[in-house]
Amino acid sequence: MLDLVFLAFIGYVLVLGLRRPFLWVLLYVYIDILAPQRIGYSLIAALPVSLIAFAAAFGGWIALDRKEGARFTLRQGLMGLLLAYCWWTTGQADFPADAQTKWDWVWKALLFAIFLPLTLTTRARIEGLALVLLLSVATIVIGTGMKTILGGGGYQNLKFFVNDNSGIYESSTLATVAIGLIPMLWWFVKYGTVFRPHWLVTGFAAALTFACLLVPIGTEARTGLLCIAALGGLMLRYTKRRFLFIAGAGVLGLAAVPFLPQSYYDRMATLAQPSSDESASTRVAVWQWTLDYVGEKPLGGGFDAYRGNRFAYVMPVKQVDGNTTSVTYSEVVDEGRAYHSSFFEMLGEQGWPGLMIWLALHGIGLWQMERLQRRWKTAGDEATRWIAPLAAALQMSAIIYLVGATFQGIAYQPVMLMLVGLQIGLNTYCLRIDSARGLLERSVSRKAAIANTMRSAVAA
Repeated sequence: MLDLVFLAFIGYVLVLGLRRPFLWVLLYVYIDILAPQRIGYSLIAALPVSLIAFAAAFGGWIALDRKEGARFTLRQGLMGLLLAYCWWTTGQADFPADAQTKWDWVWKALLFAIFLPLTLTTRARIEGLALVLLLSVATIVIGTGMKTILGGGGYQNLKFFVNDNSGIYESSTLATVAIGLIPMLWWFVKYGTVFRPHWLVTGFAAALTFACLLVPIGTEARTGLLCIAALGGLMLRYTKRRFLFIAGAGVLGLAAVPFLPQSYYDRMATLAQPSSDESASTRVAVWQWTLDYVGEKPLGGGFDAYRGNRFAYVMPVKQVDGNTTSVTYSEVVDEGRAYHSSFFEMLGEQGWPGLMIWLALHGIGLWQMERLQRRWKTAGDEATRWIAPLAAALQMSAIIYLVGATFQGIAYQPVMLMLVGLQIGLNTYCLRIDSARGLLERSVSRKAAIANTMRSAVAA
C-alpha cells in the first residue's frame, strides 16, 4: 500500500510536469532527499525512480522550459572543475572499487547542483525549491522528533524511515541539516507566498523548530550540539534585544536539562574531554595521518583513500574498585578509519587542489550572501524586501553546515549542494534585477538629456 501511495504521487507530479517542467526538478529534489524507494517494500524499490526524475528534470529543462535569464556563473564553474577533478582522481584512486562506488553518487550530486541554478529564474521557483527542500527534510525530522519524545532515542539506536546509516539518514548529518534549515523555516513564516503568513504557519514553524532541536538529542549527535551553539551565535547578529535573547536561551536550556537522558550527558561530556573518547581520539589521529599522506601525495588518493591508514594512539582506561578509581593508559592500533571531517575528506581524497576548490566554492557563497544582505536590506517594496532576509538565512545555513562539516565527512552532501545551487540562483536573480534597473535608469537619463538638449535648442 505504501508503495502505491509513493508511486501515485510521483506519477501525478510527472504528469503535471508536462505543462510545468520545473516540477520535475522539484520531484528529483524530493526523491533524492527522502529516498522513497528505500522506504517502500517491493514495487517502488524495483523501479529506478531517482533516475527517472533525474532524466525528467534535465530533459524537461532542455526541451520544454523557457531559459530566459539562465546564466552560467563562477561557482557553477568551480563545481564543474571539482567534478572533473574527482573524475580524474577516481581513475587514479588507491582503492578503485570503493572509489567507484562513491563516485556513482557524487557525480550526480555535483551535476545536479551545477544544473539547478539554471532553472531558478523567478522568485516563485526560488521559493518553490526552498520549500520542497525544507518540507522533504521536515518529513524525516518530524518522525525523528516524535520517536525521541516517545523514548526511542539513543546514539545509533534511533530508527528513521530506513534502516541505513548513510546519507541524510546518518545521525550527525541529519542533525546538521535539521539545525541548518531553521533560519530558512522562519523566513517562510514572514515572507512566504506559497503559504502566506498566518498563525497556522507560525504554529507549524514553531513545532518544526522544536522537532529540529530534538534531533541532536534523539540521535545524541555531538555535532548537533555544536550546530545549535553556532545557530545561537549567528542569531545574535539579527536580534535587537541581545541580552534578552541570551537570557531566554539560557532559561530554555536550563528548563530542558531535567528531561535529558543520562546517556545524552555522558556522550556530550566527551566534548570537554576528547582524549577519553575513542571516536574523538581516532579523529585527531586520522587528521594527522591525512596531513602526512598529502605530504607524499599532494594531489590526493581518490575517494575512500582513508582505507589505507594505520596508526596508534593512547587511550585512558578507568578501573573502579570500590571507592577507588585508577587510570591506566594503553596503546590502541587502528586502521581504515574514516576522516570524520569534510575538510580532511577533501584533502585526503582530492589533495590540495580539491580542497582549495571546495573552500573557494563555499567562501564565495558566504561573501555573495553578505553582499546581497547589504545591497537589499533597505528594500521596502514587496517585490524585493524578501531578498536580504533569504540571503541571511542561506548564509546562516552555510555557516552551520561548515561547522558540522568540520567533524563529519559530508563534503558532497546532496542537500548542502542543493543549498549552494539555491544561493547561486538567488545571486543570479538579483544580478538580473540590478541589470534591468541599470538599463532603465540609463534609458531615462538619455531621454532626459535629449529633452534638455531640445529645450536648449528651442530657446536659442
